[in-house]
Amino acid sequence: MTPRYKSTLGAETLPLTVGLDIVSVAEIAAAVDRLGDRYVDRVFTAEEAAYCRARATTAEHLAVRFAAKEAVVKALQPKSKWTDWRAIEVKRHKSGRCELVLHRKAATLAARRGIRNFALSMTHDGDFAAAMVVASR
Repeated sequence: MTPRYKSTLGAETLPLTVGLDIVSVAEIAAAVDRLGDRYVDRVFTAEEAAYCRARATTAEHLAVRFAAKEAVVKALQPKSKWTDWRAIEVKRHKSGRCELVLHRKAATLAARRGIRNFALSMTHDGDFAAAMVVASR
């Protein structure tokens, strides 16, 4: 069966790109248990790690931030495997609102794609954490 509609536009030409990810909180907790600070320091900025460690549900907070990072990567659509997780940072304001801050490779790729804005939505509840990112030009 031939699809009736087919997208022929790539990430470079779409006015919006979307990334969505869901993460198992238990898998993040297991990684932290197994690797400890090595895992946290490789994936999260110092500010993200400090915020999450100060919460009673540390694994949920780490998991939702990892989901946000994955969602950003999906919205950016890099041509190779992503490895610079700390180049994508979730900053939480005193108001409770979270925003994305891109550094290094992530900022360069967003600029190359002409992406100027990101909208972020995150949620966590029990076993799962999820995030959605909309990137716009």
